[in-house]
Amino acid sequence: MTSEVGLLDASLLPEGVRARFVEGVNGIRVHVLEAGGEQPGRPLIVLLHGFPDLAYGWRGVMPLLAAAGYYVVAPDVRGFGRSGGTEAVYETELAPYSTLNKVRDVVGLVGALGYSSVAAVVGHDSGSPIAGWCALVRPDVFRSVVLMSAPFGGAPALVAESGSGRARDAAPRASGLDAELAKLMPARKHYQAYYSTREANENMWRAPQGVHAFLRAYFHFKSADWAGNQPHVLEGVTAVELGKLPTYYVMALDEGMAETVAAEMPSGAAIAGCEWLPEDELAVFSGEYERTGFQGGLQGYRWGTSGLGGAEMSLFAGRTIDVPSCFVSGASDWGNYQSPGGLERMRDNACTDFRGVHFIEGAGHWVQQEQAEVVSAAILEFLGEVG
Repeated sequence: MTSEVGLLDASLLPEGVRARFVEGVNGIRVHVLEAGGEQPGRPLIVLLHGFPDLAYGWRGVMPLLAAAGYYVVAPDVRGFGRSGGTEAVYETELAPYSTLNKVRDVVGLVGALGYSSVAAVVGHDSGSPIAGWCALVRPDVFRSVVLMSAPFGGAPALVAESGSGRARDAAPRASGLDAELAKLMPARKHYQAYYSTREANENMWRAPQGVHAFLRAYFHFKSADWAGNQPHVLEGVTAVELGKLPTYYVMALDEGMAETVAAEMPSGAAIAGCEWLPEDELAVFSGEYERTGFQGGLQGYRWGTSGLGGAEMSLFAGRTIDVPSCFVSGASDWGNYQSPGGLERMRDNACTDFRGVHFIEGAGHWVQQEQAEVVSAAILEFLGEVG
């Protein structure tokens, strides 16, 4: 596993999109896809992907935003694809994969591109909290933010506990939740807890069905193509309520993710008819993960579940996102509700200039791939409103 590889083959990219490396960004080399950069001075948009995605996941959106006059850059986030950090093993130090260090990566990338600010930072899935924290801690650099498929819960609340003056988290995880999930019938476990285990990388990287088939089932299972994705609001952060989530979020206790998604492998006809992710494009994803494994991407989950970030995040207790913001997601995406109350906290508390929630029909979790044109139009409409 190494980040010292060449650029993504140009033949794999849409017309007008090219790959290049940006050196010396917060200590790593960053592999980016870019469009619209031929004309200097265009306003910059930065697109941040999630897990197990790549910069390539933005391939349908980038040309459309560039055609509207923007310089569009999508990096492979630290630990993914051809950027630095993919060499991680389970024992690798977690601090470089923290959310705030990934914010430093984005700030460094913006500067390396010759810009002092961006028109918008857009984050999908685990890229959403990175984008949210970008806008929260550096509103001078990130003039607006589009959060996608994972509501941004906000900074810790500035509330004193027993006179200690310490900040507490705005959305504390229920005490003993993992133990309560294990008591359900059948017994369950939360996917983020699973992704934090030593065996998760090996289970997916060495999946019996192979990485390509694993990713095919994973992408299908969380998309609008899987008929079972009929999301709705959950009543609270309890094991019983979370147990209503599909097994890609709250898994069977005795299964890994490879086994979980294998049960939902689409038919050959469904694969052949998947216009938003044909086999040759899925092969780009599977080829990258066959080479790197998944641990670099999993390190972010491990950081999130470790509790190590509490002191770092408490520095921003009480802060809000004050630049214009909006939320875009698939109407068939359970990610909208997997953290009960998260959508409301984002709308009512975390963002002070919130411009609306946009649920896109015909899309599940991979909204920017499933409905690239509609997502691009939503981003451009938002940018038109905020100037």
